[in-house]
Amino acid sequence: MIIDSHQHFWQYHPVKHAWIDDAMAVIRKDFMPNDLAKVYQENGVDGCVAVEADQNPAETDFLLKLASEYNFIKGVVGWIDLRNDTIDAKLEVYRHQKKLKGFRHVVQAEADHNFLLRPNFLRGVSLLEKHNYTYDILIFPHQLGSTLEFVKRFPNQKFIIDHIAKPYIKDGFYDGWAVLMQEIAKQENVFCKLSGMITEADYNHWKPEQIHPYMDLVLEAFGVNRLLFGSDWPVCLVAGNYSKVKGLVGHFISKLSAHEQQNIMGANAIKFYNL
Repeated sequence: MIIDSHQHFWQYHPVKHAWIDDAMAVIRKDFMPNDLAKVYQENGVDGCVAVEADQNPAETDFLLKLASEYNFIKGVVGWIDLRNDTIDAKLEVYRHQKKLKGFRHVVQAEADHNFLLRPNFLRGVSLLEKHNYTYDILIFPHQLGSTLEFVKRFPNQKFIIDHIAKPYIKDGFYDGWAVLMQEIAKQENVFCKLSGMITEADYNHWKPEQIHPYMDLVLEAFGVNRLLFGSDWPVCLVAGNYSKVKGLVGHFISKLSAHEQQNIMGANAIKFYNL
């Protein structure tokens, strides 16, 4: 099976989705399951994990409702305020929601470089393992240092880094990102998504060769059993289309064995998110 480990749905609202700036105007509209179902049919994709795009408990309910209506949505990564004093009880509320697989916080937007290490956030994350939830790490490279400390504190928690930690591909910055990604990958409970890469390059002029060094690094660091294909649809439409994103990853991993390719394109997602 081919599983897209990272995509979003939304009913566009200019305030709620204020992060969609003028350069991304092409995605200032609704993107719903019927739109994606056609794209998957054209690209031979069997299912997906829907990831939050709005830090509001209503977002989790919105995605779970869609997942109950569309079988190809195999799992949901929602949002919950992990800093809340009653977080344990709030997590318990979702106990019967079998398609809810984990949570994410938009740490990349936090001004505090050490947001991940603040006591109230650490306390919330410490409860995820008990409830068998994953945690998606959404960061920029300047937050990799705190991320390394963060993941070391929870050796049994399933973590996954979204968008290979958003390296500054457009600027060609590499070394600092690479060193810390290699260190983080030594923690065997941390996985990584081959996603969101073309939007870190020049939207209009990116070439696969510019992205390959970054993909090489995460392949070497995380290996074929801890990398997951993700499209980041519809955000990817800012810099290309679905087939280009899938083709970028597919061509890159074509040097691997058929079994290893299957792992990255679907089996690892099934394992990590327990789909």
